[in-house]
Amino acid sequence: MSVPNLISLARLMAVPVTIYLILNGSFLAAFWLFVAAGVSDAVDGYIAKQMGQATVLGSYLDPLADKALLVGVYVTMGQAELLPIWLVILVVFRDIIIIGGVVLLHISTDGVKMRPLVVSKINTAAQIVLVTTVLANLAFPQLEWSQFVVVLVYLVTATTLASGGAYVVSWGRNVEKDKGNDT
Repeated sequence: MSVPNLISLARLMAVPVTIYLILNGSFLAAFWLFVAAGVSDAVDGYIAKQMGQATVLGSYLDPLADKALLVGVYVTMGQAELLPIWLVILVVFRDIIIIGGVVLLHISTDGVKMRPLVVSKINTAAQIVLVTTVLANLAFPQLEWSQFVVVLVYLVTATTLASGGAYVVSWGRNVEKDKGNDT
């Protein structure tokens, strides 16, 4: 197994540990584990691209680890009342829509060639910054970033809606193109 795949696998295995730490109020450890997971995502991507270690397994394992971490942490933080439950529902629903859209496109067309949209990358970054900031605020209460958290909640809301909408529009265009190729 390649080094990037091992890193992605480690990130995937960090999900239940991070959830456990949050639920048990070990916010300092959860903060550092979440930061390490974020850094590992950048590292495995760099190694895969720059050192020619990209694999088919990695193309599935990396986004799976990313989604599992973010969705797991968002649901946990919603359950622990650390994030608004409406935001958690919105974030998870967007991911379900994206996964469902990919499956439907795969079934209804000759395959799916998806690239993350720019707005989706911004959304993911905003989601990560929000979780990191909430955990930092809990781990280091002297920082008092609660006003920044409010701004980030609205940023994540806006980018989640924009990203979900952009994927739906993009898929609609792809389906229409595919129908045009059939005639």
